[in-house]
Amino acid sequence: MLELKAVIAIIGIIATIYLLIKKYETRTVLIGVGLLMSVLTLNPMGALDAFAKSMTSGGLIMAICSSMGFAYVMKYTECDTHLVHILTKPLSGLKFLLIPIATIITFFINIAIPSAAGCAAAVGATLIPVLRSAGVRPAMAGAAILAGTFGSMMSPGSSHTAMISEMTGLSIAEVNLSHAPYTIAAGAIGAAVLTILAILFKDYGAVHRESYLAEKQDAENHFKSVNPLYALAPLVPLVILVIGGTSLQQTPGLEWTKMGVPQAMLIGAIYGLLVTRTSPAKITNEFFNGMGNSYANVLGIIIAAGVFVAGLKSTGAIDAAIAFLKSSNEFVRWGATVGPFLMGMITGSGDAAAIAFNTAVTPHAVELGYTQLNLGMGAAIAGAIGRTASPIAGVTIVCAGIAMVSPVEMIKRTAPGMILATLYLALFML
Repeated sequence: MLELKAVIAIIGIIATIYLLIKKYETRTVLIGVGLLMSVLTLNPMGALDAFAKSMTSGGLIMAICSSMGFAYVMKYTECDTHLVHILTKPLSGLKFLLIPIATIITFFINIAIPSAAGCAAAVGATLIPVLRSAGVRPAMAGAAILAGTFGSMMSPGSSHTAMISEMTGLSIAEVNLSHAPYTIAAGAIGAAVLTILAILFKDYGAVHRESYLAEKQDAENHFKSVNPLYALAPLVPLVILVIGGTSLQQTPGLEWTKMGVPQAMLIGAIYGLLVTRTSPAKITNEFFNGMGNSYANVLGIIIAAGVFVAGLKSTGAIDAAIAFLKSSNEFVRWGATVGPFLMGMITGSGDAAAIAFNTAVTPHAVELGYTQLNLGMGAAIAGAIGRTASPIAGVTIVCAGIAMVSPVEMIKRTAPGMILATLYLALFML
């Protein structure tokens, strides 16, 4: 019986990877394979119970749904676009230095606009033409934006942050502040390597600038004026949560900032409503549309991953893996980082692998010689970095479309830095 369960687990894992590579719907694959493994091991209720339990994770639902609701409001009011423009307008004269600066700006804007594809669309539409007009090759211009799209790991609305927060009992602000140095360092590595590659690939020069100006049709599609009050709106919840999650909130007059993510997001949405003078009914509608969308598409993956992990547990694979890692601690750091990185790169989504790892292995972090915080966030960041090195990720395709280049040409430029960033996480974060 043990041999049969082992065969079921191996076939289940291989089938899942194959189906995800083939771009089958992630939630369907995870639930389907997880349920099938549970049925074949005569434990169907294990998968069904995991489904029911994952549906009502209070901390996850509040943080993720409210953040996505706020993001929808920012997109509808175009406050996110105003933020991008106000940050990029002074940059046109920086020439070659625009490459690492574009990556860094995208990284930090991705904290305020946590959707990788949404952030890339907002930032890329403005920054890629600026980069190209400065003489940057189109593939490098797209890669500069793509390389910064894992800044969302520091967003209070990140599903991974919420998951680790619930697991450890720490606040979301505390989780973010603890892994911020490693995440920022990984981003800096990506930007630095990209800059070196720009020199090696001769991705900057007058020839690229002239080529862009020759093909550019005189379309002035940028904003004629940027409203600073609009641009501040995406930052309002972030500022409140940072102040409220640190000793700054003890400053007289700032005590009110100590609040949860939903409260901060709602304040941000109200601020957006007031400064843009948009219809309250439309703002409310967008906020709840965003909440519903996040439950379906973000929490849906978490729920589906829970079913898949339950299926693996019923085969005994999880217990065997934990027993192996306990006796071979030197493999844990690599399994927690390289594993999610490769899955993110192969499938175009770092979420499924990281969430499955954090559901199955991270609760046992202390037994493996690590903290749940570092092990869990290390896996999550590595998965997001892997997605940034994937030619089939949605965000890659968005950047490639704006830059009008092949996704593979961009990945040639982002992948080396992302590999080094993952090795950094394995060696220094874990």
